Amino acid sequence: MDAPEISIIPKPLHIQAGSGQLMFDATTVVNFSDGHAELGAEGYHLTIDDDGITFLTGTEAGLFYAEQTLKQLLPPEGLRTDASRKSLPLPHVTITDAPRFRWRGAMLDVARHFLPKRDVLRFLDLMALHKLNVLHFHLTEDQGWRIEIKQYPKLTEVGGWRRETVGDGRPHGGFYTQDDIREIVTYAAERHITIVPEIDIPGHSTAAIAAYPELGNQDVPSAQEPREVWTQFGIATSVLNLEDSTVEFYKTVMDEVCDLFPGEFVCLGGDECPKDEWKASARAQARKAELGLATEEDLQAWFMHQLSEHVAAKGRKLLGWDEILEGELFPGTVVSSWRGTEGAVEAARRGHDTLTSPYNWVYFDYRQSDAEGEPGAPWAAPTSLERAYSFEPVPEDMPEELAGHVIGSEATLWSEYIPDARVHDYQAWPRLAAFSETVWSTAGRDFAEFLPRLEKHLERLDALGVEYRPLDGPHPWQKQPAPRWREDPNAE
Repeated sequence: MDAPEISIIPKPLHIQAGSGQLMFDATTVVNFSDGHAELGAEGYHLTIDDDGITFLTGTEAGLFYAEQTLKQLLPPEGLRTDASRKSLPLPHVTITDAPRFRWRGAMLDVARHFLPKRDVLRFLDLMALHKLNVLHFHLTEDQGWRIEIKQYPKLTEVGGWRRETVGDGRPHGGFYTQDDIREIVTYAAERHITIVPEIDIPGHSTAAIAAYPELGNQDVPSAQEPREVWTQFGIATSVLNLEDSTVEFYKTVMDEVCDLFPGEFVCLGGDECPKDEWKASARAQARKAELGLATEEDLQAWFMHQLSEHVAAKGRKLLGWDEILEGELFPGTVVSSWRGTEGAVEAARRGHDTLTSPYNWVYFDYRQSDAEGEPGAPWAAPTSLERAYSFEPVPEDMPEELAGHVIGSEATLWSEYIPDARVHDYQAWPRLAAFSETVWSTAGRDFAEFLPRLEKHLERLDALGVEYRPLDGPHPWQKQPAPRWREDPNAE
C-alpha cells in the first residue's frame, strides 16, 4: 500500500495541544494526544501508518521535536518554500524518541564580527531543525558591544563600532536594538530555543571602556591613553576596575538584559581576564586590602559574586567559563568547560552543573582540514567532521556518580575568522549536524554508518540554501587566503 501523503505548508507546522483529530491542509488524518508524562519534557512517540499520522507527547516541546522528525522523513523538496504546491510521500514508521541532554547548545559570537538580525533568525531555524535548544549569544567583547542599553547609550554609539579590523582599513560594527532582541527572543521561543545572553566581564571589556573610560583602571599609566574599540584579536590587557560604581554600572546593564531575556541563565564570561592592570593599580591593590582578599583571582571572584548575586535576585542563574573555578563559585553557577574537560570534572566535584565545550573538539571556528585555502583559525589543529561526530560530552575521567552534573554541551562559533553569514554557514555545517546527534542521541556512534545518512541530509541543507562545507573540501569560491592575523589568541 502506498505511504500516506501530506501537503507541506512553507512554515513550521502548527498543532494545538489537546485538539484531537487534525488535518495538514490535505487529506491526511493527524491524531494528537498530549499528557504523556512518561515521554519526558521533550520526548515524543510518532507513528505513520495506513490510518495517518499519530503524535503522542508530554509537552508542546515534544510535539515540536516530533514535527522536526516529520520534516526529516520528507524528501528534501519538502523543505523548499514552494512545497505547498506538492503532495509528498511519508514512510510508514514508528519512532519513540527523547534527548540525552537538556542543554543542546550553539554559541554565536556576534561581537567580533556582527551578524545581522536576519541571519540570526535563519540560524535559529537551522538549530530547530537539528533539535538544538540553547543559543548562547555572545554580545560583548573588546572588539564590539552589540546590545542596546537604554541607560548607557554610548555602549552602542561608541562601543558598537571599530575603525578597522587587524589593519584592513575598513570600519566594522552594528548592534541589536531592544526591539530587535525582543523579536529574536520571541522567534527562538516559538522554536523551543532558549537564548542565554553573555555580557563578558571583567576582561574582554575594551569596547565598554572605550565608551565609558571611567570603567577602566585609570591610575595605571598604560591605561591612561584614550581607549578605542579594539581593532586587534587575541586577549586585550584592558580590564574593568573594581570600584563600586563599576559594579553598579553593570547591575544596571544586567537589569535591562534580564528584562529582555526571560530564560533561566545569563552568562557573565569570566574568561581570559589578565590581572596585570590590577597588579599595577594602587587603587585595585587598596581594594584588595579593603576586602581582605589575598590574590587578584580573589578580586575577580569578588567582582563576579556581586553581579551573580544581583542576577540571582532576579531569578536567574550564572553561566561562566571555566576560569571562574580559580575562585569560589556563587551557588547555582554552571561552568562551561572550554580548556579541555578538566573544568567540568572540577565543577562537578564542587557540586556544580557543567557544560562541556572543549576547544579541541567543538570549536567550529577552527579549520576542518590542513588543506591550503581551508577557512578557519590557522593556528589551531583542525576539527574535522569525523572528530566533531566522535565527541563525547561526558568526560572519560568523570566519576560515574558525578556524571549527572553534565547537563549538556555546546559547540562554539567564535567569529575572528567568520566575517559574514556565508563563512558562518561553511564553518557551522555540517559539523553542527554531527554535533546535534551527539547531544540528542543515546545510541553508540559509528561514523561509517553516519556518513551516508549525512549525505542524504545535505540535500535538505541544499534545499534550504545552506552554503555548507562539501565533504571533500571547499568549493573554489569558499577557499580563503592566509589571514593577516595568524597568531594564537590564547598564547602568552
